[in-house]
Amino acid sequence: MINSKLRPGDRLSPKSILIWRIAQISVWLLGVVIVFSLIFYPTLGIHLFWNILIPIAPLLLVVATGLWRNICPMASTALFPRHMGLSKRKKITVEGMGKLNLISVLALFVLVPLRHAIFDLNGPATAVLILSLALIAVVMGLRYEWKSAWCSGLCPVHPVEKLYGLNNKLKLPNAHCGSCHRCVTPCPDKTPGINPLTTKKTMSNKIAGFLMVGAFPGFVWGWFQVPDYDGITTLEQLITIYKSPMLGLLVTGILFLILKKFIKEKSLITIFSAAAVSCYYWFRIPALFGFGSSPGDGTLIDLTRVVPEWSIMALVVALTLFFFWWIVLSKQRKISWVIRPAYATEGMNFGKYSYGKNKG
Repeated sequence: MINSKLRPGDRLSPKSILIWRIAQISVWLLGVVIVFSLIFYPTLGIHLFWNILIPIAPLLLVVATGLWRNICPMASTALFPRHMGLSKRKKITVEGMGKLNLISVLALFVLVPLRHAIFDLNGPATAVLILSLALIAVVMGLRYEWKSAWCSGLCPVHPVEKLYGLNNKLKLPNAHCGSCHRCVTPCPDKTPGINPLTTKKTMSNKIAGFLMVGAFPGFVWGWFQVPDYDGITTLEQLITIYKSPMLGLLVTGILFLILKKFIKEKSLITIFSAAAVSCYYWFRIPALFGFGSSPGDGTLIDLTRVVPEWSIMALVVALTLFFFWWIVLSKQRKISWVIRPAYATEGMNFGKYSYGKNKG
């Protein structure tokens, strides 16, 4: 499945395609099980989604963004129309992509605080959120070419992929795109070292990039300063769930602009990336095991009577050191998230895919 000899322009063997399809279908079915559980067994569903899948995701994005891009169940859902030949395959303009990128960042900042008031404690509400996003993904897939509209545009997870996947070291094939149709430029899958500030072609791109790099670490910190509420019953609660994340966002955003005058942008991006993911686990891991600041919030299993708190903190410190080493200090290798397939050539059509010789 992982072929280090695969080069840009090479096609996957039928056996490799089969293995990847099995992996994609398996993860997609796991997603179906989670949504089913969220509706009919809310406690189980919440643990599976919010307390297992989501805590694993940031680490996976750091060490193997390409793996996630290949097996993400929402991506498989969005790309199903294209694989089946049902997409209209429209191209998105540069301005359009910039707007989608900005909307995805704003959606992330709007939806994540609502976890405290709605989604963290309400399985059916989380299921509705997932199904709504899946519907949007399918609609985008029906209209636009390959990964452009959803996977590289409107998906709220994509900005985090670009922030955390800065130093890719794992060479993987592209398990979705049979050939490259240049649906988006720059393509996040095939651009080594891509980050939220790589594209500055439009004002939307610039704003989205700044928010994800400079403001996101503070947003993450602020999110963990808010306790969970069982629904929004007062305006004060609504203000509370957004106040700390927005304040943190503002502080680190200003700090980024100041440091930018003294530190090279590329280096600063890696520092803020490592800070954001480290901040997430600094708070999330203790909470998972019952040592959080708000007892019971986001707890997977209570270990407070089983292990000493210092052991959990030692794990957190070790993980923080790992992130700064991996993202900031280790050698930056020019490896894209996935290997680009051959560019499509008009007139060479094989079923649902168009393959051609490598032109570049």
